[in-house]
Amino acid sequence: MSNETTTTSGIISKIWSFCHTLRDDGVGYGDYLEQLTYLLFLKMADEFSKPPYNRKLAIPKAYTWESLTAKRGADLEGHYTTLLRELSRAKGILGQIFTKSQNKIQDPAKLFKLIDMIDKEQWAVMGADVKGKIYEGLLEKNAEDIKSGAGQYFTPRALIKAMVACVQPQPMKTIADPACGTGGFFLAAYDAISNPRNFTLTKEQKVFLKNKTFYGNEIVASARRLALMNMFLHNIGDIDADTSILSTDSLVADSGLRVDYVLTNPPFGKKSSMTFTNEAGEQEKEELTYNRQDFWATTSNKQLNFVQHIRTMLNTTGKAAVVVPDNVLFEGGAGETVRKRLMESTDLHTILRLPTGIFYAQGVKANVLFFDNKPAGKDPWTQAVWIYDYRTNIRHTLKKSPLKFEDLEEFIVCYNPSNRNKRKESWHPEKNPEGRWRKFSYEEIVNRDKTSLDITWIKDKSLADLDHLPDPDLLANDIIENLEAAVVSFKEIMATINGKEE
Repeated sequence: MSNETTTTSGIISKIWSFCHTLRDDGVGYGDYLEQLTYLLFLKMADEFSKPPYNRKLAIPKAYTWESLTAKRGADLEGHYTTLLRELSRAKGILGQIFTKSQNKIQDPAKLFKLIDMIDKEQWAVMGADVKGKIYEGLLEKNAEDIKSGAGQYFTPRALIKAMVACVQPQPMKTIADPACGTGGFFLAAYDAISNPRNFTLTKEQKVFLKNKTFYGNEIVASARRLALMNMFLHNIGDIDADTSILSTDSLVADSGLRVDYVLTNPPFGKKSSMTFTNEAGEQEKEELTYNRQDFWATTSNKQLNFVQHIRTMLNTTGKAAVVVPDNVLFEGGAGETVRKRLMESTDLHTILRLPTGIFYAQGVKANVLFFDNKPAGKDPWTQAVWIYDYRTNIRHTLKKSPLKFEDLEEFIVCYNPSNRNKRKESWHPEKNPEGRWRKFSYEEIVNRDKTSLDITWIKDKSLADLDHLPDPDLLANDIIENLEAAVVSFKEIMATINGKEE
């Protein structure tokens, strides 16, 4: 084992052990991750301000890393609390990292120990892959913590990697995620482009990749902070530069930004809503619709709005890969309008149907839409939609059988990123009725009820068939997922009923 590997393992071990220590005090993964983010940022800023970097950074002297290491006990706790408040008012990425920051470590001795642990390492010289591995591990653990709800901002990395492998983003091209969560799509795209096995980048291409490639939105302050730090630790962007991840709701208006690729998993949840205080001082919710001239349909369905927004964001040769729930494939009204217009104005060439049990939000039935934007024309651009069914008779659970990149390698081969014109169906009505890769013509789809893209053809093996009875743990997980999904649906119904009564 190399010294670098040993050092990396040692740092990761320290980070994790202290995380468990704080959990005994009621500090969850999310809170720990935020405190680590604040302190790591200050430590790295301190390192960059010294030789050989000698960079002038806009951190007031009273609130530098050295101001923390010089204090103990109650003085440290009070100073740290003040530091967080003051830096949250700063401009640029500094203020963005510290937005709405609070001290969640109430024991001064443990706060000092965490600061001391970080202080003993030289983070600036550490490889981006090492820092990234530490941080991504914490993000995933945080996503697993069901109570925190952080899972909704974390897309399985195996799925992200497969989507990027299909789209194959190129150097000197722009990439956007209008709901970027903790930045997973950016990191996977960065890794693919910077990988010397894929490209030998020039100096100009490296600078563009670092500073001009990625653009995002994230309205949840805690998720956005994690995304900014995640990208920074992976060497994307700069510590004293403005951020390209905005805190605004990307759906509100067309910003005018046009990009080459959109890779995204917008937040699940069927309806967009806003909370307001009525005349009686009570909190109420109302459905939120976005009246945009560039949208084909006005709807409160958040997912349909994201699909329309993503199409607007693409330049005339832009490509998109977007995760959507099943309702986008079959819902009538605005849903049918959006599907028809999407197939007319873009080449909606591929759909990947995903199984349940891969997302941290339980019971989710999702798909990935792959489409290429096209200039305005008289005839529909979509000639055929290829569907890969990785759902029927597929079972995954987050802990015992998580989705792995290898599980999607067959799909990537079928997708054939290097030449989509040479695709071949694996399905055959007689020779292979259970083939997962099948082609449907534009005419077949528009003649379906509501232009539905919710298409299945593989026989779902009955649980009554004892030869195919799944593992009891998987069955139990299915039952739990279905119950949790039913509870979510019931809460949505009750919220609607209560809203009407009010």
